Amino acid sequence: MIAMGLLSRKTGTLVAAMMLGGAVLGLSGLSDRAQANPLGLAQNGAGGLEVESDNGIEWRRDEQILIARGNAIAKRGTSRVDADELQALYRDRDGNSEIYRIIAIGNVKLSSDTDVATGDKAVYDIDEAVVVLTGDNLKYTTPKETLTARDSLEYWETERIAVARGNAVAISEDRTLRGDTLTARFDAAEGGANELRRIDGQGNVNIRTATDFVVGDQGVYDAKTGIATLIGSVKITRGENQLNGDRAVVDLNTGVSRLTADGNGSGKSRVRGLLVPEKDENKSPADAGTGN
Repeated sequence: MIAMGLLSRKTGTLVAAMMLGGAVLGLSGLSDRAQANPLGLAQNGAGGLEVESDNGIEWRRDEQILIARGNAIAKRGTSRVDADELQALYRDRDGNSEIYRIIAIGNVKLSSDTDVATGDKAVYDIDEAVVVLTGDNLKYTTPKETLTARDSLEYWETERIAVARGNAVAISEDRTLRGDTLTARFDAAEGGANELRRIDGQGNVNIRTATDFVVGDQGVYDAKTGIATLIGSVKITRGENQLNGDRAVVDLNTGVSRLTADGNGSGKSRVRGLLVPEKDENKSPADAGTGN
């Protein structure tokens, strides 16, 4: 076993060791915060961050970076990151060194006992306690929700917030919300698990019920009440019928959608609609012409 170096956020030491067939990198005290949090490497437990890889660790002293390659794994508490390559960037501060960023590249998977996030690349900012995933097949799943995106997925540990950008889709049990950007906010449940509180949508927000398709500029879904509120250029489509207004309240428990105008009492904005009568397939054209 060959000792390679020392580094830590709290104590200024990092222990890296190379062993036959693998490498182990122990990072002590990445954060003073020790609150359990799914996907929260900086907060899950008080222990160090252990990094393993099949092909050893490369230490670039001048660049202040350590690189683990080949089925690399970083673990802390119940959280872990799997990737083809892991990079740990550190800096000198007050005569000590500290990890400030972890970069995961290739087949990235962040996971805990309850949650999983995937992408092609992840940049983990230790100072801000935030991880940003990019690439294809971006997905974040909890036991009850799934969040996908085209451009990026972010998870903010301290705030318990997940942000999906670009053609974002949130599925909460049997309910689907779409938008250009979706922000899911969680509360801490028993055992530190994430429990969805609300989802905020920006840009081309839409939601579908068993009967209606509702579109608006912005939207908020309250997971506690099951009610979604959409505002701005709102349209409700049901079959061939369409209603237009400023604000829609959709009760996903009952499937009832209600459309209103601006609600300020000015009378300048009104609800408009196009209602298409249902066709009676049993009625002949001759009957329709005679009114019988």
